[in-house]
Amino acid sequence: MELRAFFGPDASGPVIKSKVDLDLNRSPFIREKIDVLLDGDTAADITKKAGSIDLGEKTFKVIFVKINDLLPHEKVEYGERMAIERAIGWEIVGEADLKNPDYLFGIVAYGGRWYLGRYRKNERVWTKHVKKPREYSTALSARDARAIANIAVPNPAGIRAVDPCCGIGTVLVEALSMGIHIEGRDINPLVVDGSRENIAYFGLEGNVTLGSIEDTKAHYDVAIIDMPYNLYTHSTPAEQQSILINARRIADRLVVVSVDPIEEMVQKAGFTIQDHCIAKKGTFSRRILVCN
Repeated sequence: MELRAFFGPDASGPVIKSKVDLDLNRSPFIREKIDVLLDGDTAADITKKAGSIDLGEKTFKVIFVKINDLLPHEKVEYGERMAIERAIGWEIVGEADLKNPDYLFGIVAYGGRWYLGRYRKNERVWTKHVKKPREYSTALSARDARAIANIAVPNPAGIRAVDPCCGIGTVLVEALSMGIHIEGRDINPLVVDGSRENIAYFGLEGNVTLGSIEDTKAHYDVAIIDMPYNLYTHSTPAEQQSILINARRIADRLVVVSVDPIEEMVQKAGFTIQDHCIAKKGTFSRRILVCN
């Protein structure tokens, strides 16, 4: 779902070619990317063209990207991968440095062609948010919360988001850390305090207020709702329906998470389901629905 949110409805792995200039560290799932500089029909074609890259006195390293769409009988073994890396390295103008290079270049096969470009690896910055001063076991994982924030707001520019049942702020922390303009709200004063503490702990700034979604007056581009279901904030089916109806009132789009089937409730509230998936954390399974 995150891939589709970033790159369009037809996006699927393991390799995607796109003109979208994505900050790699936003995603908890995308491992690496190449900013393409050269392409060719074969790795040998890339080697011939690599001499056009002039780094002066800067150092570099070439990496053969193992994740590609080569068929099983086309797979390149370790020795050949090393040979391709060396051949390209000989052509690039600069100084090779395998330990601490100024530039990393990656070569990958995709769609019957080969590509060489600046290589970047995901630094998994979201893992710093796993341990929070305030948390409970049934909360969304930091990984899932980050993906959900991305699904809701793939492009933050000019977008106002709200999490009106924010709990301890797992989604808020991930969204705020990515520069998403999001506000939080909850009817439970204990979790509101916990959310504020978690946000401040990571040096972030965000507005979290005490109150119900029914009392919300502002309008937002998108709402993210992890349906209340735990011992701290439980909701009945009627209360869940009210949450969804008010989400329709205050937001143009909705990304909703639920441990129970709520598709009928979502549609009754006036939303159309555009995409969906199941996320698991231990014994918990959650439905994630993207709605317009």
